[in-house]
Amino acid sequence: MKALVFQGPGRMDWQDVPDPGIEDPADVIVRVDAVTICGTDLHILKGDVPEVTPGRVLGHEAVGTVVETGGDVRSVRPGDRVLVSCISACGRCRFCREGRYGQCRGGGGWILGHLVDGTQAEYVRVPFADLSVHPLPDSIDSSDAVLLADIFPTSYEVGVLNGGVRPGDTVVVVGAGPIGLAAVVTAGFYSPGRVVAVDLAESRRAAARALGADATVNAAEEPEQLVADLTEGLGADVVMEAVGVPEAFEMCTRMVRPGGTVANIGVHGKPAVLHLEDLWIKDVTITTGLVDTSSTPLLLRMAAAGRLPSSSLITHRFELGQMEEAYDVFGRAADTGALKVTLGKA
Repeated sequence: MKALVFQGPGRMDWQDVPDPGIEDPADVIVRVDAVTICGTDLHILKGDVPEVTPGRVLGHEAVGTVVETGGDVRSVRPGDRVLVSCISACGRCRFCREGRYGQCRGGGGWILGHLVDGTQAEYVRVPFADLSVHPLPDSIDSSDAVLLADIFPTSYEVGVLNGGVRPGDTVVVVGAGPIGLAAVVTAGFYSPGRVVAVDLAESRRAAARALGADATVNAAEEPEQLVADLTEGLGADVVMEAVGVPEAFEMCTRMVRPGGTVANIGVHGKPAVLHLEDLWIKDVTITTGLVDTSSTPLLLRMAAAGRLPSSSLITHRFELGQMEEAYDVFGRAADTGALKVTLGKA
């Protein structure tokens, strides 16, 4: 089969690799019908995730059709259309029993495209299938559904839920890429008083406004002053970091109110300064996290009911064999205006 293979920092190839096979009775083999590229994949290519070694097939999000199942799989069968979650869960360890699948210690967690071969391929082996793939209703388009493999549960769980968004809150989302935009959407579940999106690119600020942000501001034009003006100098109740760079995180800590929460969603490849000399007295909560995907069934129900505007985040569509072109477009988002790209069969 063809797959996108990581060759080391800055290098990848769409090349022939062996077809995957069943390695454990809990596995399924899925024919990939739709896949997308994540900002985390770009971090891998930069060398920010050293656990990913050369030769690894990248990708951790997909929609596809089950073609083979191991003997222990009970939830799906060949022919079923499924969402492949970015997180795999053994279902037996302490963390899985708590619903914290991202911290699985039984061989799961974030393994696809990280510790085992991933989804940016014609076929993928998915371990622990009963908890790691979700049957899809016919009403959800494959390209739309693939956004529920990672970005929507990540934004909802690591941003909105960790941030503790409540009715009437002032919420600031720093970074209006796909994760930040999904955070804008899912923060709306809790009727915040206002949502402010911060980004350098006007195209992304416009997308945030279209998806429900009440105000937007250029990251280079004193967003902290805008937040202060909107809150009578108090600061935001919840600030979400959705970029993954030190400057963005440090900006978040300056915009949060006393007693508020900074929810870090971004993947960081460099240290950020934690200004405890300013924060120690403010009762600020800072959260971090890897998505668990425990919310995926809820988000799928909302998508099936037409309550999750996932398709509006997709700006570019490619055939599966155009993987390298899709990476180029997604990686140059400032020039191309790309938000989320999807790839599928012709």
